[in-house]
Amino acid sequence: MKRLATMACIGALAFASLAAAPMSAATGLQVPVADRRGGEQTYLTFPEWFLVFSPAEYADWLQHHAPTRFPFFRHIGQFWSAYGHVIAATRHQHFNAGYHVMICVIGASTTIEYSIKGAYDTLVGRLSQLGLSPNATPEDRLAAGVEQDYVHFIRVEPWYKFDFAAPLKRLWTDTPWWGAHPLRKWERRYALTTEWSVKAVYGWLLGKATHEAYAAPKPTTVVVVRNLPNAKLPPDVERLHHAGDEDLVALPRYQAFTAASLVLAKHGTQFVDIAGNRGVILVSIVAPASLPIPQDTRQIFEQPVLTQPGRERRVLRVPVAQLSAVLNFYSDKRIEIEHVFDY
Repeated sequence: MKRLATMACIGALAFASLAAAPMSAATGLQVPVADRRGGEQTYLTFPEWFLVFSPAEYADWLQHHAPTRFPFFRHIGQFWSAYGHVIAATRHQHFNAGYHVMICVIGASTTIEYSIKGAYDTLVGRLSQLGLSPNATPEDRLAAGVEQDYVHFIRVEPWYKFDFAAPLKRLWTDTPWWGAHPLRKWERRYALTTEWSVKAVYGWLLGKATHEAYAAPKPTTVVVVRNLPNAKLPPDVERLHHAGDEDLVALPRYQAFTAASLVLAKHGTQFVDIAGNRGVILVSIVAPASLPIPQDTRQIFEQPVLTQPGRERRVLRVPVAQLSAVLNFYSDKRIEIEHVFDY
Protein backbone atom coordinates (compact mmCIF):
# COMPACT_ATOMS: atom_id res chain seq x y z
CA MET A 1 0.00 0.00 0.00
CA LYS A 2 2.81 2.35 0.92
CA ARG A 3 4.56 1.61 -2.38
CA LEU A 4 1.34 2.20 -4.32
CA ALA A 5 0.78 5.51 -2.54
CA THR A 6 4.36 6.57 -3.34
CA MET A 7 3.89 5.68 -7.00
CA ALA A 8 0.59 7.57 -7.10
CA CYS A 9 2.24 10.68 -5.64
CA ILE A 10 5.08 10.47 -8.14
CA GLY A 11 2.54 10.11 -10.95
CA ALA A 12 0.52 13.10 -9.73
CA LEU A 13 3.66 15.24 -9.49
CA ALA A 14 4.73 14.20 -12.96
CA PHE A 15 1.28 15.09 -14.36
CA ALA A 16 1.35 18.47 -12.62
CA SER A 17 4.80 19.26 -14.00
CA LEU A 18 3.63 18.42 -17.49
CA ALA A 19 0.55 20.65 -17.11
CA ALA A 20 2.58 23.56 -15.80
CA ALA A 21 5.26 23.51 -18.51
CA PRO A 22 5.29 23.61 -22.32
CA MET A 23 4.79 20.19 -23.85
CA SER A 24 7.04 18.64 -26.45
CA ALA A 25 6.80 19.35 -30.14
CA ALA A 26 5.14 15.96 -30.68
CA THR A 27 2.01 16.99 -28.81
CA GLY A 28 2.25 20.72 -29.39
CA LEU A 29 3.05 23.55 -27.03
CA GLN A 30 0.61 24.35 -24.24
CA VAL A 31 0.06 27.54 -22.29
CA PRO A 32 1.21 26.95 -18.69
CA VAL A 33 -1.62 26.44 -16.21
CA ALA A 34 -0.76 29.62 -14.31
CA ASP A 35 -1.28 31.68 -17.47
CA ARG A 36 -4.63 30.19 -18.51
CA ARG A 37 -7.94 32.02 -18.23
CA GLY A 38 -11.50 30.83 -18.66
CA GLY A 39 -13.11 31.00 -22.09
CA GLU A 40 -15.98 33.06 -20.66
CA GLN A 41 -13.54 35.91 -20.04
CA THR A 42 -13.44 37.03 -23.66
CA TYR A 43 -17.18 37.79 -23.41
CA LEU A 44 -17.13 39.23 -19.88
CA THR A 45 -14.46 41.79 -20.76
CA PHE A 46 -16.77 43.49 -23.28
CA PRO A 47 -18.84 45.45 -20.69
CA GLU A 48 -15.57 46.64 -19.14
CA TRP A 49 -14.30 47.83 -22.49
CA PHE A 50 -17.58 49.48 -23.38
CA LEU A 51 -16.73 51.80 -20.50
CA VAL A 52 -13.62 52.72 -22.48
CA PHE A 53 -15.44 53.02 -25.83
CA SER A 54 -18.12 55.28 -24.35
CA PRO A 55 -15.73 57.83 -22.78
CA ALA A 56 -13.69 57.74 -26.02
CA GLU A 57 -16.83 58.64 -27.96
CA TYR A 58 -17.55 61.40 -25.45
CA ALA A 59 -13.99 62.75 -25.69
CA ASP A 60 -14.22 62.88 -29.49
CA TRP A 61 -17.61 64.58 -29.21
CA LEU A 62 -16.26 67.31 -26.95
CA GLN A 63 -13.70 68.41 -29.52
CA HIS A 64 -16.41 70.04 -31.65
CA HIS A 65 -19.68 69.81 -29.70
CA ALA A 66 -21.12 70.88 -26.37
CA PRO A 67 -21.48 68.16 -23.70
CA THR A 68 -25.16 69.08 -23.36
CA ARG A 69 -26.02 67.15 -26.55
CA PHE A 70 -24.20 63.91 -25.79
CA PRO A 71 -26.56 60.87 -25.59
CA PHE A 72 -25.75 59.79 -22.03
CA PHE A 73 -29.01 57.93 -21.46
CA ARG A 74 -28.73 55.93 -24.67
CA HIS A 75 -25.20 54.90 -23.68
CA ILE A 76 -26.61 53.54 -20.43
CA GLY A 77 -29.02 51.44 -22.48
CA GLN A 78 -26.20 50.19 -24.72
CA PHE A 79 -24.15 49.05 -21.71
CA TRP A 80 -26.93 46.97 -20.16
CA SER A 81 -28.09 45.62 -23.51
CA ALA A 82 -24.54 44.45 -24.27
CA TYR A 83 -24.31 42.83 -20.85
CA GLY A 84 -27.53 40.95 -21.65
CA HIS A 85 -25.93 39.59 -24.83
CA VAL A 86 -22.86 38.57 -22.83
CA ILE A 87 -25.01 36.67 -20.32
CA ALA A 88 -26.79 34.86 -23.15
CA ALA A 89 -23.50 33.98 -24.86
CA THR A 90 -21.97 32.52 -21.68
CA ARG A 91 -25.00 30.74 -20.21
CA HIS A 92 -23.49 27.30 -20.91
CA GLN A 93 -20.02 28.23 -19.65
CA HIS A 94 -18.45 28.55 -16.23
CA PHE A 95 -20.25 31.22 -14.16
CA ASN A 96 -17.58 33.67 -13.08
CA ALA A 97 -19.35 35.18 -10.09
CA GLY A 98 -16.59 37.61 -9.16
CA TYR A 99 -16.46 39.09 -12.66
CA HIS A 100 -20.24 39.43 -12.84
CA VAL A 101 -20.23 41.30 -9.52
CA MET A 102 -17.54 43.62 -10.85
CA ILE A 103 -19.55 44.30 -14.04
CA CYS A 104 -22.66 45.10 -12.00
CA VAL A 105 -20.68 47.49 -9.77
CA ILE A 106 -19.11 49.43 -12.65
CA GLY A 107 -22.41 49.32 -14.56
CA ALA A 108 -24.35 50.74 -11.63
CA SER A 109 -21.70 53.41 -11.05
CA THR A 110 -21.76 54.44 -14.70
CA THR A 111 -25.57 54.46 -14.75
CA ILE A 112 -25.62 56.85 -11.79
CA GLU A 113 -22.88 59.06 -13.25
CA TYR A 114 -24.42 59.27 -16.74
CA SER A 115 -27.90 59.84 -15.33
CA ILE A 116 -26.71 62.77 -13.20
CA LYS A 117 -24.63 64.26 -16.02
CA GLY A 118 -27.41 63.79 -18.56
CA ALA A 119 -30.04 65.37 -16.31
CA TYR A 120 -27.77 68.21 -15.19
CA ASP A 121 -26.65 69.13 -18.71
CA THR A 122 -30.23 69.01 -19.95
CA LEU A 123 -31.60 71.24 -17.19
CA VAL A 124 -28.64 73.49 -16.33
CA GLY A 125 -25.85 73.04 -18.83
CA ARG A 126 -28.00 73.99 -21.81
CA LEU A 127 -28.96 77.26 -20.15
CA SER A 128 -25.33 78.31 -19.59
CA GLN A 129 -24.44 77.12 -23.11
CA LEU A 130 -27.29 79.04 -24.75
CA GLY A 131 -26.05 81.12 -27.68
CA LEU A 132 -22.42 80.01 -27.29
CA SER A 133 -20.26 77.90 -29.58
CA PRO A 134 -18.73 74.67 -28.21
CA ASN A 135 -15.60 75.14 -26.07
CA ALA A 136 -16.28 78.85 -25.68
CA THR A 137 -14.59 79.08 -22.27
CA PRO A 138 -11.21 77.94 -20.91
CA GLU A 139 -13.09 75.63 -18.57
CA ASP A 140 -14.76 73.85 -21.50
CA ARG A 141 -11.44 73.50 -23.30
CA LEU A 142 -9.77 72.13 -20.18
CA ALA A 143 -12.57 69.58 -19.76
CA ALA A 144 -12.20 68.45 -23.38
CA GLY A 145 -8.45 67.96 -22.96
CA VAL A 146 -8.81 66.11 -19.65
CA GLU A 147 -11.35 63.76 -21.21
CA GLN A 148 -8.86 62.86 -23.94
CA ASP A 149 -6.14 62.27 -21.33
CA TYR A 150 -8.54 60.11 -19.33
CA VAL A 151 -9.34 57.91 -22.35
CA HIS A 152 -5.65 57.40 -23.15
CA PHE A 153 -5.11 56.42 -19.51
CA ILE A 154 -7.95 53.91 -19.16
CA ARG A 155 -6.86 51.99 -22.26
CA VAL A 156 -3.98 50.66 -20.16
CA GLU A 157 -4.94 51.27 -16.50
CA PRO A 158 -8.10 51.01 -14.36
CA TRP A 159 -10.06 54.27 -14.28
CA TYR A 160 -9.77 54.67 -10.52
CA LYS A 161 -5.99 55.17 -10.82
CA PHE A 162 -6.46 58.35 -12.85
CA ASP A 163 -5.31 61.46 -10.98
CA PHE A 164 -8.46 63.60 -10.91
CA ALA A 165 -6.86 65.95 -8.39
CA ALA A 166 -4.41 67.24 -11.03
CA PRO A 167 -7.02 68.67 -13.45
CA LEU A 168 -9.00 69.96 -10.46
CA LYS A 169 -5.95 71.95 -9.40
CA ARG A 170 -5.47 73.21 -12.97
CA LEU A 171 -9.11 74.30 -13.06
CA TRP A 172 -8.57 76.67 -10.13
CA THR A 173 -4.99 77.78 -10.79
CA ASP A 174 -4.44 77.77 -14.59
CA THR A 175 -7.76 79.05 -15.91
CA PRO A 176 -8.61 82.74 -15.39
CA TRP A 177 -11.29 83.49 -12.83
CA TRP A 178 -12.86 86.19 -14.98
CA GLY A 179 -13.40 86.66 -18.68
CA ALA A 180 -15.93 86.30 -21.45
CA HIS A 181 -19.16 84.35 -20.80
CA PRO A 182 -18.97 84.46 -16.96
CA LEU A 183 -22.19 82.49 -16.50
CA ARG A 184 -20.81 79.57 -18.51
CA LYS A 185 -17.40 79.85 -16.83
CA TRP A 186 -18.75 79.56 -13.31
CA GLU A 187 -21.33 76.93 -14.16
CA ARG A 188 -18.54 74.80 -15.66
CA ARG A 189 -16.31 75.40 -12.64
CA TYR A 190 -19.07 74.16 -10.37
CA ALA A 191 -19.87 71.12 -12.54
CA LEU A 192 -16.24 70.07 -13.09
CA THR A 193 -15.23 70.67 -9.47
CA THR A 194 -18.09 68.47 -8.29
CA GLU A 195 -17.42 65.72 -10.85
CA TRP A 196 -13.65 65.50 -10.39
CA SER A 197 -13.84 65.75 -6.59
CA VAL A 198 -16.38 62.92 -6.35
CA LYS A 199 -14.39 60.75 -8.78
CA ALA A 200 -11.14 61.39 -6.91
CA VAL A 201 -12.66 60.23 -3.61
CA TYR A 202 -14.67 57.34 -5.08
CA GLY A 203 -11.70 56.20 -7.18
CA TRP A 204 -9.47 56.14 -4.10
CA LEU A 205 -12.01 54.08 -2.16
CA LEU A 206 -12.61 51.70 -5.07
CA GLY A 207 -8.88 51.24 -5.65
CA LYS A 208 -8.37 50.38 -1.99
CA ALA A 209 -11.25 47.88 -2.03
CA THR A 210 -10.08 46.33 -5.31
CA HIS A 211 -6.53 45.93 -4.00
CA GLU A 212 -7.85 44.07 -0.95
CA ALA A 213 -10.35 41.90 -2.83
CA TYR A 214 -8.42 40.98 -5.99
CA ALA A 215 -4.86 40.05 -6.81
CA ALA A 216 -3.03 42.35 -9.21
CA PRO A 217 -3.79 41.22 -12.80
CA LYS A 218 -0.98 39.79 -14.87
CA PRO A 219 0.29 42.31 -17.44
CA THR A 220 0.75 39.71 -20.19
CA THR A 221 -1.25 37.13 -22.12
CA VAL A 222 0.61 33.95 -23.03
CA VAL A 223 -0.19 32.49 -26.45
CA VAL A 224 0.89 29.66 -28.71
CA VAL A 225 1.54 30.70 -32.31
CA ARG A 226 2.89 29.31 -35.56
CA ASN A 227 4.99 31.14 -38.14
CA LEU A 228 6.44 33.65 -35.71
CA PRO A 229 8.60 36.01 -37.79
CA ASN A 230 12.34 35.42 -37.56
CA ALA A 231 12.96 39.14 -37.83
CA LYS A 232 13.18 41.27 -34.70
CA LEU A 233 9.97 40.99 -32.70
CA PRO A 234 8.02 44.05 -31.54
CA PRO A 235 9.45 45.29 -28.22
CA ASP A 236 6.36 44.21 -26.24
CA VAL A 237 6.35 40.64 -27.62
CA GLU A 238 8.54 38.07 -25.83
CA ARG A 239 9.38 34.59 -27.14
CA LEU A 240 9.29 32.18 -24.19
CA HIS A 241 9.79 28.77 -25.77
CA HIS A 242 10.16 27.18 -29.20
CA ALA A 243 9.31 23.62 -30.24
CA GLY A 244 8.79 22.36 -33.76
CA ASP A 245 6.82 24.90 -35.75
CA GLU A 246 5.28 26.51 -32.66
CA ASP A 247 6.33 29.25 -30.25
CA LEU A 248 5.14 30.15 -26.79
CA VAL A 249 4.94 33.93 -26.68
CA ALA A 250 4.00 36.57 -24.09
CA LEU A 251 1.96 39.48 -25.45
CA PRO A 252 0.85 42.57 -23.52
CA ARG A 253 -2.73 42.61 -22.25
CA TYR A 254 -5.57 45.06 -22.80
CA GLN A 255 -5.41 47.50 -25.74
CA ALA A 256 -1.76 46.66 -26.45
CA PHE A 257 -2.82 43.06 -27.16
CA THR A 258 -4.87 44.33 -30.10
CA ALA A 259 -1.91 46.27 -31.51
CA ALA A 260 0.49 43.33 -31.07
CA SER A 261 -2.02 40.93 -32.67
CA LEU A 262 -2.34 43.17 -35.72
CA VAL A 263 1.44 43.29 -36.15
CA LEU A 264 1.80 39.51 -35.87
CA ALA A 265 -1.13 38.91 -38.22
CA LYS A 266 0.48 41.11 -40.88
CA HIS A 267 3.64 38.97 -40.62
CA GLY A 268 1.62 35.80 -41.29
CA THR A 269 1.64 34.51 -37.71
CA GLN A 270 -1.20 32.10 -36.86
CA PHE A 271 -2.68 31.94 -33.36
CA VAL A 272 -3.13 28.44 -31.94
CA ASP A 273 -3.93 29.05 -28.27
CA ILE A 274 -4.62 32.27 -26.37
CA ALA A 275 -4.42 32.04 -22.57
CA GLY A 276 -5.37 28.35 -22.73
CA ASN A 277 -8.23 28.82 -25.20
CA ARG A 278 -8.36 27.25 -28.65
CA GLY A 279 -12.06 27.90 -29.25
CA VAL A 280 -13.27 31.43 -29.95
CA ILE A 281 -12.27 34.99 -29.13
CA LEU A 282 -14.31 38.20 -29.34
CA VAL A 283 -13.33 41.02 -31.70
CA SER A 284 -15.09 44.37 -32.12
CA ILE A 285 -14.91 46.52 -35.22
CA VAL A 286 -16.43 49.89 -36.11
CA ALA A 287 -17.70 49.81 -39.66
CA PRO A 288 -20.60 50.57 -41.99
CA ALA A 289 -23.56 48.27 -41.45
CA SER A 290 -23.26 46.74 -44.93
CA LEU A 291 -19.76 45.29 -44.44
CA PRO A 292 -19.61 41.48 -44.92
CA ILE A 293 -18.46 39.07 -42.21
CA PRO A 294 -15.60 36.62 -42.92
CA GLN A 295 -16.33 32.91 -43.19
CA ASP A 296 -16.56 30.99 -39.88
CA THR A 297 -17.14 34.27 -38.00
CA ARG A 298 -20.39 34.94 -36.17
CA GLN A 299 -21.78 38.32 -35.16
CA ILE A 300 -22.97 38.29 -31.54
CA PHE A 301 -24.59 41.73 -31.59
CA GLU A 302 -24.18 45.23 -32.98
CA GLN A 303 -24.57 48.75 -31.60
CA PRO A 304 -24.92 52.01 -33.50
CA VAL A 305 -22.17 54.52 -32.79
CA LEU A 306 -24.60 57.14 -31.55
CA THR A 307 -22.50 60.18 -32.44
CA GLN A 308 -21.48 58.84 -35.88
CA PRO A 309 -24.58 58.15 -38.00
CA GLY A 310 -24.14 55.26 -40.41
CA ARG A 311 -21.43 53.53 -38.37
CA GLU A 312 -21.90 50.70 -35.92
CA ARG A 313 -19.92 48.60 -33.50
CA ARG A 314 -20.06 44.95 -34.52
CA VAL A 315 -19.04 42.34 -31.96
CA LEU A 316 -17.79 39.16 -33.61
CA ARG A 317 -17.03 35.69 -32.32
CA VAL A 318 -13.91 34.53 -34.16
CA PRO A 319 -12.23 31.10 -34.01
CA VAL A 320 -8.79 31.53 -32.44
CA ALA A 321 -7.21 29.74 -35.41
CA GLN A 322 -8.83 32.30 -37.77
CA LEU A 323 -7.95 35.41 -35.75
CA SER A 324 -5.06 36.52 -37.98
CA ALA A 325 -7.10 35.98 -41.14
CA VAL A 326 -9.99 38.06 -39.76
CA LEU A 327 -7.69 40.86 -38.59
CA ASN A 328 -6.02 40.98 -42.01
CA PHE A 329 -9.42 40.89 -43.74
CA TYR A 330 -10.58 44.04 -41.98
CA SER A 331 -7.17 45.74 -42.12
CA ASP A 332 -7.16 45.35 -45.89
CA LYS A 333 -10.56 47.08 -46.03
CA ARG A 334 -9.29 49.94 -43.81
CA ILE A 335 -11.89 49.13 -41.15
CA GLU A 336 -11.24 50.16 -37.55
CA ILE A 337 -10.45 47.06 -35.53
CA GLU A 338 -11.52 48.42 -32.17
CA HIS A 339 -10.46 45.67 -29.78
CA VAL A 340 -9.46 42.02 -29.46
CA PHE A 341 -10.86 40.81 -26.14
CA ASP A 342 -7.98 38.76 -24.80
CA TYR A 343 -9.69 37.04 -21.87
